[in-house]
This record gives sequence, structure tokens and C-alpha cells, in this order.
Amino acid sequence: QVQLVESGGGLVQPGGSLRLSCAASGSIFSINAMGWYRQVPGKQRDVVATITSGGSTYYADSVKGRFTISRDNAKNTVYLQMNALKPEDTAVYYCNAIVRPTPATMSRAFWGQGTLVTVSS
Repeated sequence: QVQLVESGGGLVQPGGSLRLSCAASGSIFSINAMGWYRQVPGKQRDVVATITSGGSTYYADSVKGRFTISRDNAKNTVYLQMNALKPEDTAVYYCNAIVRPTPATMSRAFWGQGTLVTVSS
């Protein structure tokens, strides 16, 4: 099995910064894309940022210029640096990874348990 463990959430004031981390472990042959999504109660889970194994990135318009996604392929870890945080960034942030567990299996998506980010004064 594959596990994704997130860390780095918490309470921060508007304008502040946080860095989220997500480490993948378990049966991993290869990891394609990794990314961060967020969800507020009563709403769908939305993409925040994604990054391919080659380093190509995508950002939601709402976070462009403020958030930066990166990854360490040797550590199977993805990061999300969040700057200039706004109250509307408050959400549970979920890590996602497209993992191929073994050479004989197909890739599939795995999710972390979520980490709460609260932006409030």
C-alpha cells in the first residue's frame, strides 16, 4: 500500500506564510504527478497546484504568484510554500499523488489525510 503523510498546517495571520509537506511511502515503483487540493465544508475539493515528475507546474488562478509547489523526487515528497495568505485560503489541504506501486500494476491516485490551514487575525 501507499501512504501520504502531510504536515505543516496551522493557524496563521493574514499576510503570513506556511509551508506544507507531503511524504509518500510504502510500495512505490514510480510517482507521476503530485499535487495539493483544498476543500472547505459544503464545497467540492479544488485543485491548488500540481507538479509532474519532470517539474512542470500548474496553479489555480487564485494562488498564482503567492504559492509555490516543488518536489524532491529522491524523497518522494512534495511541498507547498504559501505566502501572502488570505482568509479565503482557509481550508483543509489534501496531498495527492499518482503512484505506480509495482511494475506490474497501473498507476492510481492516492490521497493524504488532510491538514487544516486557518488564516485569521
